[in-house]
Amino acid sequence: MVTADLYIRVSTDEQAEKGYSQRDQDERLRKYCFHNNITVGQVIYEDHSAKSFKRPEWIKYLMEVKKKSHKSSLVLFTKWDRFSRNAGDAYQMISQLQKNGVNPQAIEQPLDMAIPENKLMLAIYLASPEVENDRRALNVFYGMRKAKKEGRIMGTAPYGYINRSMEDGKKYVAIKEPEATNLIWAFNEVAKGHTPAEHIRLKMNQREGRGLTRNTFINAMRNTVYCGKIHIGQYKQEEAHYIQGKHKPLISEALFYKVQDVLDGNKKKERPGGKVLCNEHFPLRGLLTCPLCGGNLTGSGSKGHSKIYYYYHCTKKCRFRYKSDTLNDLFEKELRKFEFNPPLKDILKKLLLSNYKSFTGGIDEKRKSVSKQIDAINERVSKARDLYLSDKLDEEDYREIKSSGKLEADKLEEELGYLVSETKAYDIQNRLDHALNAISNISKRYKQGDMETKRIIASSIYPKKLEFDGTTFRTAEMNTIAKYIYLTNSKLMNKKNRHQIVENYDVGCVSASGFEPETVPIKNRDALS
Repeated sequence: MVTADLYIRVSTDEQAEKGYSQRDQDERLRKYCFHNNITVGQVIYEDHSAKSFKRPEWIKYLMEVKKKSHKSSLVLFTKWDRFSRNAGDAYQMISQLQKNGVNPQAIEQPLDMAIPENKLMLAIYLASPEVENDRRALNVFYGMRKAKKEGRIMGTAPYGYINRSMEDGKKYVAIKEPEATNLIWAFNEVAKGHTPAEHIRLKMNQREGRGLTRNTFINAMRNTVYCGKIHIGQYKQEEAHYIQGKHKPLISEALFYKVQDVLDGNKKKERPGGKVLCNEHFPLRGLLTCPLCGGNLTGSGSKGHSKIYYYYHCTKKCRFRYKSDTLNDLFEKELRKFEFNPPLKDILKKLLLSNYKSFTGGIDEKRKSVSKQIDAINERVSKARDLYLSDKLDEEDYREIKSSGKLEADKLEEELGYLVSETKAYDIQNRLDHALNAISNISKRYKQGDMETKRIIASSIYPKKLEFDGTTFRTAEMNTIAKYIYLTNSKLMNKKNRHQIVENYDVGCVSASGFEPETVPIKNRDALS
C-alpha cells in the first residue's frame, strides 16, 4: 500500500490562525487518500511564503526524507502553488525529492512525470503563481514609489516619529517625544565635530526615551527624512533624487549637511581626535603624543598594594609613561599662560568689534546690491505685463520674460536669504563679553569643568595634538586667538622683568616652535633673581 505525506501551506499567520484554508486543504487531501487507497503518513503544516523553500517545516521534512527510515513515496498538496511559486526552485526541489524516492503531486492538478509532454503543463502550473507574485510585487512597488513622490514616509516611522491615522483612516507620521528632542540634540552635538559619534550615541541613550544601536544611530544621522527630504531611488531612466516630504522636519538642511561633512571627514578638523573616556583621571587621553616615538598616549590604572595608580602611557613599545595626576596639574598651569588682565580684555573687545563691523559692512553692501537686482527684475516683469494687457506684447514673449525673470529672482532671493542669515541680529556685545570672560579664567574653568568641558577647552586651544616630554608641552599649531594672547603676555612679562621701556615691539617675542617656558638670556638673569 502507498504511503503519502501531506503538505499543507498558507501564506500568512493570519490565514493560519483565523482562516479555514488549512482545514480545507487537510480535508481534501485526506478524502483523496481515502478514495485512492493511500495511507497517510506525516502531515506538515506550513505558514510561510512559497517564494522560496527556506521554510522551517519544509526544511525539517527534507531532512526526514533523506533518512533511510523514511517510508513515504509521495508528498501530496492541493495545487502546485501550495508547493512553490518559483519555477526555478521548484524544478530543483522536484529533482531532489525524486532522488530520495519521493514524488511530489498536486491532487487538483495531477501530472504523470513519466510523460514528457506533462512537463509543459508543469511549467504553466509553476510559472502562473510566479507571474502573479511578480505582478503583485510590481504593483506594490509602483504604489509605494508614487506615495514617496507625493512626500509620504512609507513603512514604519523612523526614530523620532510615530505612525498615526486620521479620523478618515488616512495615515501620516507625527513627531514623537522625547525621542525627537534626543535626536535633535545628537545632530547638534555631532555637528560640533569635537566628540566621536559613538560617544554622543551613548550619552543620548542615557537620556529619556528609547536607545539606539550603533548602526541604527549612524543610519539616523544619514537619513534625509530628518531634514524634511525623502529619497527617491533610481529606476530605469529616472535618476535618483530628493523631494520635499509632507512630514515636519526635526532639523534644518544646513545642520544635516554639516553633520554629513563631519561623518565623512570632509570638515576641517578643529580639534584632535582620540577616543573619549568618561574617566576623570584621563581628560587628555587621545590629545597627547609620545615624545619618544610619536605614538598616541593612552591612559590606564596600575593596581598597587593599597590603591590604584593612574598613568598616561604610550601605546607602542617605547614604554614611556607619566603619572596622570602630575601631568594634569602641569597642563592646568600651562593654561594660565592664556589668562590676561582687564586692560587687554578691553583692547581685544575693541579689535574684535571693529573686525565684526568691517565684515558685516561688506555683507550689507552685497545685500543692498542683490535687493536692487530683485527690484529691477520685478519692475521688468511688471512692465511686460502692462504691455501684454495693452496688446503691445505677444503672449509667448510675455510668458518667456515672466519665466526667465522668475528663475533669476528665485536665485537672487536664495542668495539674499543667505546674506540676511549671516547678518541677522546677534547680541555681539554680550557674546564677546561672555567669550572673553571665559578666556580670562580659562584655567579655572578647566579645573572646575567636567570631562567634556576639559576636552573642549584643551582641543580648542590646541587644534593639533600635544607632545609632552616630561616637563613641557609642545605642539605644531595653536589657536590663533590663544597664540596672540600668549605672545602678548610674554612680551608684557619681558618688559616688566627688564625694568625698562622697550620701544621695539618684537623684542622679547618667544619662538613659535613650541610653548615651553622662555629661555632667559644670561645677561638678564640677575634681574630675575
